Amino acid sequence: MIIALSSDNIYHNSFMTNISNWIATVFRIGYLPLAPGTWCSLFAVGVWYFLLVDISIINYLILILIISILGVFTSNQVIIDSGKNDPSEVVIDELAGQWLALLYLPRSIGFAIAAFIIFRILDITKPFPIKQLEGLPRGWGVMLDDLAAGLISFGIIQLYIYFV
Repeated sequence: MIIALSSDNIYHNSFMTNISNWIATVFRIGYLPLAPGTWCSLFAVGVWYFLLVDISIINYLILILIISILGVFTSNQVIIDSGKNDPSEVVIDELAGQWLALLYLPRSIGFAIAAFIIFRILDITKPFPIKQLEGLPRGWGVMLDDLAAGLISFGIIQLYIYFV
């Protein structure tokens, strides 16, 4: 009976590890070569442009919240499995952050490009306070620094729209 229980736990852990990896890497985008975060941000812009731009703001925010919560838990699992603090293959944070940067924008290639570039610059350079959030434990640090980059990107673009 102990052996059966042990094998069930191995199956369960393996199943959870695989599911977490698929979610945290956004269906394996995180394994693309050369800058997987950039690939995922491009994916996020494409999904937003073609599928999400016309949904209600409430549903859009709920989607970002769900992705963010999933990101904390699934990136925790990948961190535990890989032994790395912030595995480069974990890109669900770019998905949530990029979608936050695109919040309230009209469907426009120009705005999509601007949101993409501003978000990537902030995500890569990590100015204050983004860098400090990265230091939070495990999945919280993985997710919150990108959400902050997305929120700051959103603010920059909204200020541009408002004043220009």
